[in-house]
Amino acid sequence: MIPAHRRGGFPAKIGLALGSGSARGWAHIGVIRALQEAGIPVDFVAGTSIGALVGAVFAAGRLDALEEEARRLGWSRVASFIDVIFPRSGLIDGRKVVDALGDYVPGRDIEDLTVPLGAVATDLSAAREVDIRSGNVIDAIRASISIPGIFTPVCKGDQVLVDGGLVNPVPVSLAREMGAQFVIAVDISRDIVLMNPVPEAAESDRQFSQPPDASKSSPAYHRKLLDTLNERALSQVNEWLKREPRPNIFEVLYTSSMIMQRQITAMRLKAEPPDLLIRPDVNNIRFLDYHRAEASIAAGYQEAARQIATLTGGH
Repeated sequence: MIPAHRRGGFPAKIGLALGSGSARGWAHIGVIRALQEAGIPVDFVAGTSIGALVGAVFAAGRLDALEEEARRLGWSRVASFIDVIFPRSGLIDGRKVVDALGDYVPGRDIEDLTVPLGAVATDLSAAREVDIRSGNVIDAIRASISIPGIFTPVCKGDQVLVDGGLVNPVPVSLAREMGAQFVIAVDISRDIVLMNPVPEAAESDRQFSQPPDASKSSPAYHRKLLDTLNERALSQVNEWLKREPRPNIFEVLYTSSMIMQRQITAMRLKAEPPDLLIRPDVNNIRFLDYHRAEASIAAGYQEAARQIATLTGGH
């Protein structure tokens, strides 16, 4: 039971630990909606990967805008965020994701957010967890979501930062360090899906326009050439996503990472149990299923509402 204290029977300090899980992370929106509906206040948010992204937008007071965008995402919009590069340290540069985040947390530092935020990343150079609780919020999100091999790492001084899920997929410990007396954790890592069929994309979603011709002698030519290569790469990604049953490179890298993270999650939740653990049924949501926000959000809301009802005796 939630210990009786102030504010309608809730404890003074409640922390929300939002776990990693890529597209499954839209379930976090549903969980937050259920908490708000039940009048459960959130004093701290700790997030890893997609959990850091949703947590940051919530802490910035822009969750409505993010939910609206998530619910209308289609395949073409999802693909537009995939800025494929010639591989060096990752397949996706991530700049387009960063640019999009600016619409929800524009020019803000973590210290300026309405709700205190902590984001988990992993420092490859020191092989350790890095808990980011200050500085530019977009930089923190970009580091926390950088799945190794898929996104290029974030270099910050001597640090090489990648996905926090490698060390702390559901950051209960960080929420407690931030001052939470009661931690609600959301785990979306169970039952990894690799090869379920992907719905056919609409014909309009399958096409990628080519950039206009540019004079080969102009300075813009090389930029246009790279843009063309990028567009063709995106088209190839779209084709990969539609082929079954063979998994594409993104799913191989992501699923490998998630299998490891699932084991780490089990160990850490056993060693550092939250006061309330919410596990939405998002088992059929794949790595790039961002267009399935409706189902993910509903799953998060339903499971959170069920858990809250059990916790409060239905009141």
